[in-house]
Amino acid sequence: MQPQKNEQEWEQVNGLDRAFASRFAKNMFFTLLTIVMLSFIGSRFFTHLDLNLYGYMVGTIIFLAGFFYRFMAWAERPPTKVFIQKGKKLLFRKNTASTSVDHMVSHKFIWNRGIYRWTQHMLIGWGCILSCFVTFPLVFGWMYFTMAENGMYTVVFMSIDVMEVRADGLLAWLFYNALNISAIMVIAGVCMALYRRLKNEKQCAEQTFIYDFMPLYLLLFISVSGLLLTVTNVFFAGFMQPTISLIHQYAVIVTLIYLPFGKLAHIPIRPLSVLAKNYKLHYGEQEMKKCHHCGNEFIAAEQSADVIDVLRQNGMEYKTEDGVHLAELCLPCRRETRLQMFKHASASMLSVGRGERT
Repeated sequence: MQPQKNEQEWEQVNGLDRAFASRFAKNMFFTLLTIVMLSFIGSRFFTHLDLNLYGYMVGTIIFLAGFFYRFMAWAERPPTKVFIQKGKKLLFRKNTASTSVDHMVSHKFIWNRGIYRWTQHMLIGWGCILSCFVTFPLVFGWMYFTMAENGMYTVVFMSIDVMEVRADGLLAWLFYNALNISAIMVIAGVCMALYRRLKNEKQCAEQTFIYDFMPLYLLLFISVSGLLLTVTNVFFAGFMQPTISLIHQYAVIVTLIYLPFGKLAHIPIRPLSVLAKNYKLHYGEQEMKKCHHCGNEFIAAEQSADVIDVLRQNGMEYKTEDGVHLAELCLPCRRETRLQMFKHASASMLSVGRGERT
């Protein structure tokens, strides 16, 4: 009876897949359906949606479509498939929590590159995350505020009254200025990044405007225009507030549309680095691969085998004359081997050329 049940489940799953043009279309449909349902519940039947934030909502939906497209194209690559499939099985390792903190909270992997770069990434990363935590719940109506006659704000999240805060208290001030704080963080981090890139001659030669500098300028423009909204409301009685608001909104929408296809795409994909780290740690603890030439352990044996298998699936066999695969060599030995292979090939070509001239 069990095989029959599995066959029926398989037919149901494939029937659902056939209802959509592609897996991308299916994932996008169910994601938008989930967002609509959460907005319906969180905004108490769409009664607390702010239509002034409608542009941000459209930009977010376009961003999700681009992100799904980019992610699925990346996840379908054979190497990515391997570590995602094996990494998911290792998600509940005891070190997953510490790895998640190192990769997504404290950015310890960047700390090793220097305190300047770490500070820069922390400011940009947490500034963007803070702004997202504030903006997206407001845009989709998951969070809003109501005020009673007693001068108390009620914070409502997903239709649940979470807390009450004094309208003139410190906590309310932090709520009011959360986006301003995040904007200052991003501006400071972006200025540090631009200074480092412009001061380092090597990086100036290697980097391009579109890929390396434009994302930083977009973040800077969004942050500055967002702060201008506060400045014009507080000090200039709202002078040019509608114009600045539209400029800021368009800047955010353009950045959201660009984000999945540029350098900033690593931000939403960053959590998958935990799967990759678990994959390396787990199989490294089981057995390490020794270099075929020098005998030094350099990689997990499972990872070396996966690399060889992925290359074989794509019709690529990188072997030396004695039949050793390059994935079985450590990096220094691999470089030396490839250098020798290149010298041998060059010598052969020269000898052939001399023979033809003779």
